[in-house]
Amino acid sequence: MDLFAGPGGLDVAAHVLGHEVTGIEWDAGACATRAKAGMDTFQGDVRRYRAAFFPHAQVLTGGPPCQTFTVAGHGAGRRALDDVLRYIDRLHTAVHNTADHPDRLTAWTQVFRTWRQIHEELRRKEVEAKALKAEKRAVEQSRTEMRKAMRKRLEELGNSTDEAKRILKELKAPQTLEFPDAELTGLLKEFGDLDGVLEKLKVKLEELGDERTGLVLQPLWWIIERSRRPGAAAYEAVILEQVPAVMRVWEEYAAVLDTLGYRTATQFLHTEAFGVPQTRRRAVLMARLGGSGRDPLPQVEETHELYHRRASRTRPSKADHHADTLPLDNAGNENDGTRRKPEKWISMETALKNAQLFSGGQVRLRPPFTVVSNYGTGGVPEARGRRDHDAPSATITGKVSRNRVVHQGTDTDLDDELDRFNNAEAGVLQTFPAAYPWDGNDVSQQIGNAVPPRLALHVLRHVLEPDLDENEVTERLKRGVEDLVAWQPTRTVKPLDHRGLKGHPLTGR
Repeated sequence: MDLFAGPGGLDVAAHVLGHEVTGIEWDAGACATRAKAGMDTFQGDVRRYRAAFFPHAQVLTGGPPCQTFTVAGHGAGRRALDDVLRYIDRLHTAVHNTADHPDRLTAWTQVFRTWRQIHEELRRKEVEAKALKAEKRAVEQSRTEMRKAMRKRLEELGNSTDEAKRILKELKAPQTLEFPDAELTGLLKEFGDLDGVLEKLKVKLEELGDERTGLVLQPLWWIIERSRRPGAAAYEAVILEQVPAVMRVWEEYAAVLDTLGYRTATQFLHTEAFGVPQTRRRAVLMARLGGSGRDPLPQVEETHELYHRRASRTRPSKADHHADTLPLDNAGNENDGTRRKPEKWISMETALKNAQLFSGGQVRLRPPFTVVSNYGTGGVPEARGRRDHDAPSATITGKVSRNRVVHQGTDTDLDDELDRFNNAEAGVLQTFPAAYPWDGNDVSQQIGNAVPPRLALHVLRHVLEPDLDENEVTERLKRGVEDLVAWQPTRTVKPLDHRGLKGHPLTGR
């Protein structure tokens, strides 16, 4: 069962390993892609479903939206993270305090009561936030109308259009403006009053937190429900992944799962160290039923070298949760003579060439190129990041379609529409099959938000097939990667809603 399933990054990796996956995804565009790819999907809000609806699901995976945690230096992001950690602690306390209760129904009732209290708190905040957002939109509309009225009055007083625009630019600090015209002064005062109202609304919204906070708690509640509800069977395994800032959440999750009888591990994964032609850093939680925190799961072993552009020989500390893309080497993972020597990381050029045969002409050959990022570097917006064709890509984001592809060593765009990566090529850099049938709105965002399938392949194999020996692992991964690159859609399906629960293989209805 894949919560917040996106366009199917984890699902396609699971399929090539021989597993069947059902996903829940609310985004219509991602669901359109999943439908064309033949991915079984319930379209809707995860909060409208429950673990009890799918009693035959054996594994839980997912990556809940955690954007608010990643706003660097922003108070709202820190508060959102703190709120989630407090809610997890309340659930953990409830689970721990009822662990040895002789009556399973009574224990479950106490745990469920805690969840209902949290759920109601979040619901009230969401309702209040919805009302405040509506009020904020109305105030913003009034400010827009006030600006138009002031501009019209300025022009009536003999100012040119350009002069009126220049004056209005200073409205960021309206108290510094003075006008001899009484009507204009009155409009200016009203505008300033609206600014004050807007600022108060923003503060209230930040205090309420983000409505997505409840989504971050959903996987944990599904695990608790399957572990503690009378008559339910616990998931055999759990795999969750997100941006590095979420590692603190996964560590708190792991403490709860330890109480529920799981062996757990958390790990920062560098995507290029697993054959992804892209530098990206992810935080992963892994768990298998049976054991405790005193017997943690082993870490996923890297198969490729880490990429480093500079002479840096420093591996980031575990506390560095925020850097998604870092120039790194393979320090700290020295070959001790018992492990296979890691392969070299995979470049953009190599990945695109390997995928071309299976792309139906969608992946195109290019001369030596440099990718110029849509983002600035070092805090300078104009200083665009650059990566050459013979290196891994920088992190693929939802703005990947805006990256320029230029002749190597120049600022000259490639010709023949090769100056941008198309959907198939951007997907390949995220390690989707070249034939993946992207569909729906904002495909670039779908690709940027997705789990890299090749990374998912490694993690799924590691957690779901722990008893393979080293040679079997090597062969399993080799075959899995080959199947992933050559994957082709074989069917289309329609997304399901609640009516699709009846008769579904996971529901038992």
